[in-house]
Amino acid sequence: MYNYIELIKPRLSFTVIFSCLAGYLLASTSIDYSLLVKLLIGGVSLVGASNGLNQVYEVDTDGLMDRTKNRPLPTSRISIQAAFIFSLILGFIGIFFLSMIYFICAFFGGLSSLIYVIGYTPLKTSTPLSGFIGAFPGAMPFMLGWVAVSNQFALETGILFAIQFLWQFPHFWSIAWIRFKDYQKAGIQLLPSGRKDHKSAFQIVFYTFWLLPISISPLLLDYFEIQSQLNLSTLGAILVFLLGVIFLFLAFQLLKTKQVDDAKKLMICSIIYLPVLQIIYIIDKYI
Repeated sequence: MYNYIELIKPRLSFTVIFSCLAGYLLASTSIDYSLLVKLLIGGVSLVGASNGLNQVYEVDTDGLMDRTKNRPLPTSRISIQAAFIFSLILGFIGIFFLSMIYFICAFFGGLSSLIYVIGYTPLKTSTPLSGFIGAFPGAMPFMLGWVAVSNQFALETGILFAIQFLWQFPHFWSIAWIRFKDYQKAGIQLLPSGRKDHKSAFQIVFYTFWLLPISISPLLLDYFEIQSQLNLSTLGAILVFLLGVIFLFLAFQLLKTKQVDDAKKLMICSIIYLPVLQIIYIIDKYI
């Protein structure tokens, strides 16, 4: 059983759960536990299915890299056929539970899984654009929580999507910077220029910079008198902005030094950044 839990990447699944929960809490006025359970089961199942199918496709390349060679499939602790069937079943479970909420939830959930498996996964070894394509399904969880309540894709869902979309570039590119030699063994190209150079570091700074205005956009919308159900107080916006400034500073440090140590600092900051931003948004709404 542990091998199947490892197959769905539980740490990544937890990030999805938290993002879905955050989006749900920001959209809801009261807690509907039945809906919330469906959302979390559906979200986790689809992410698990995507991760499992990703590993089925990449079993050979996973066996070449130090960080992945001990996964269940390269070590033959699970057969490829069993992993494939298990992942498909999880995918159907995910679609089923999300469809019990709204069709649009099942649509966006299924679309994100499809893009991840047949778009991002096979392109990782052929083009750095794979990271851009993979950012689309990766940005779905935060907005999916809101859609589960509102049953529509509107300005608010666009903001939540944009936050998680932009966040992924400094996060995953800092990991790719750290693991560059390991990825080279498998021919995986994730850094935007394909190398640890100024162009890749500049792209990291570029996407991190745009997180600043997007992350405080709910407050900016108030100033421009644009109606939105996603609100952020001045204090909340200041905290989010300061968090983003720290994130951007570390991105500039990597641009300046090109050193792995600075990429590690940026990666750690990225892990902290998203959940802290989501917690600030939630506390700001309810307190």
